[in-house]
Amino acid sequence: MKIGLFFGSFNPIHTGHLIIANTVLNQLSLSTIWFIVSPQNPLKLNSSLLAAEKRLELVGAAINNDHRFLASDVEFKLPIPSYTIDTLYYLEKHHPECTFYLVMGSDSFLELEKWKGYSALVQKNIVVYQRPDFPVTKESMATNIKVITSPLLAISATEIRALIKEGKSIRYLVPEIVMQLIDNQSLYK
Repeated sequence: MKIGLFFGSFNPIHTGHLIIANTVLNQLSLSTIWFIVSPQNPLKLNSSLLAAEKRLELVGAAINNDHRFLASDVEFKLPIPSYTIDTLYYLEKHHPECTFYLVMGSDSFLELEKWKGYSALVQKNIVVYQRPDFPVTKESMATNIKVITSPLLAISATEIRALIKEGKSIRYLVPEIVMQLIDNQSLYK
């Protein structure tokens, strides 16, 4: 089984994340995409990070009716901060029947050399989606790295959190169910 691993804080998950995951499935012959909710990204500050369990709940709600997607708490069981290479090794050990593909934006891909286990990561299957202002070219890529284009919306989780704090609408930026959960539980206020 071929599985895409979409790592992120998902703070909160938004429509842009879902469009990217859908595009990856449409363009590649993967079975499913696992949304790997990271308790703490070592390259980001966690001052505005909602509790990992709440972010997992929002991801689960956003993808609830789509059997092609899975909300994963695998990194909750691993040491914090979370490192992609450690999670990947863990998944490969526990799911030897699966082939994993790391899904990341071109901005992250261009920073990959700063990541723990860089030399091992670049040997893995990687799917890079183009992000504005971070171009990568397919011609210079190894065969294990696929570059795709995806419809991208200029949606930022940081901006969504700011809108919530300002009491403004986030309708259409996040799935309806995510907006309801954020509102009902007074998240990000």
